[in-house]
This record gives sequence, C-alpha cells and structure tokens, in this order.
Amino acid sequence: MDTTKTEERTDDTKADEAKAATGTTEADGASEAAETDGKKPSGAAVDADTPLGADADEEDGEEAAGTEAAPAAATGSVASGAGSVVAAGLGLASLTGTWVGTVLAERQTLLGQIKLQTGKATDQIATVYGAPWHTHALVNAIFALLAVVVAGLVLLRPRSTWMRAVAWGGLALGVLGLIVSAGMYFDLFASMPTLPKAGAGTPGS
Repeated sequence: MDTTKTEERTDDTKADEAKAATGTTEADGASEAAETDGKKPSGAAVDADTPLGADADEEDGEEAAGTEAAPAAATGSVASGAGSVVAAGLGLASLTGTWVGTVLAERQTLLGQIKLQTGKATDQIATVYGAPWHTHALVNAIFALLAVVVAGLVLLRPRSTWMRAVAWGGLALGVLGLIVSAGMYFDLFASMPTLPKAGAGTPGS
C-alpha cells in the first residue's frame, strides 16, 4: 500500500512540475511577443541621431530656408558690388566729361550757327559758345547726380568693406562733379567772353 501511494504521489509531483514548466514557457512566450510588438523589427536599424516627427520637419524647413537665403545673399552682394563700381564710374565721368555731353554741345553749336545765319540770334558769343558750354555742364551734372543716388543706395545697408569704400569714392566724385558742373553752368570759374565796344580806340592810335 505504501509503495502504491508513493508512486501516486510521485506521479502527481511530476504532473505538477510539468504544468509549472508549461506555464512558465507560455509566460516567457507572451513576454517575448509583447517585447517584439513594442520594438521595431531587428532588420531596421535605429539611428539615435536621426530626427523624428516634428523635429525632422523643423530641420528640413531650416535647411530649405538656408538654401534659399544663400542665393539671395549672393545676388544682393553682386548687385551691391556692381552698384558701387557704377557709382564710382558715374562720378568720374561727371568730372572728365562724357561722349553724350560732347555730342550735345556740338549739336548746340551747330544750332547757334544756324540761328546766327538766319538772323534769329544777335549775340554771337552767347549763341555759339555759351549755349554749348552750358549744355556740357548740364550733362555732367546729371551724371554726377546719378553717381550720388547710386552710391547712396549702396550705403543704405551694411556692405562689405570694399563695397563701402568704392561707394564712398563714387559719392565723393559725384558731389565734386556737381560742384564743378554748377560752376561751369553759372560761369563761376570764368566769365563769358565779351566783344570789345564798337568805336573804342586801340592803344597807340
């Protein structure tokens, strides 16, 4: 009898151990399944430096803005540099004279000669000499004014050192050109030539 009971107890113990082992295996399987569901597949490597969600969108937006700002800044720099050089060239032209001023002065001379021949003008010096001289001065003043305007536009915003230096040079030349042109137009540097009075005696006569 004791042997039979011992064998029955041993069978029951084995059965309990088998159930316990089975339960543990099922619990481990469930835990592994839960972990697998919560994680990405092993084939997909996760980069810790890769931005996710809104951060990725913000970084993309910043990169796009930086890419667009770079060409705009380059275009602004090129335009400012060109403006500085143009201002300097216009200022220099206002002092040395231009082809346009020369052509207009010659045209005014021709018109004065025509007026004299047709009797529409009586003052030969003012018609043939004064009018072309004033026309040349007026053209130079226009170029000087353009130099001042262009240089002022370049200097309105912060620019690189060489751009500001060239723009300041153009501004100075433009202002000087305006002064010289005004002196030419109003005969400040030299008065208009005059004819000697009729009947005046000559020295030694």
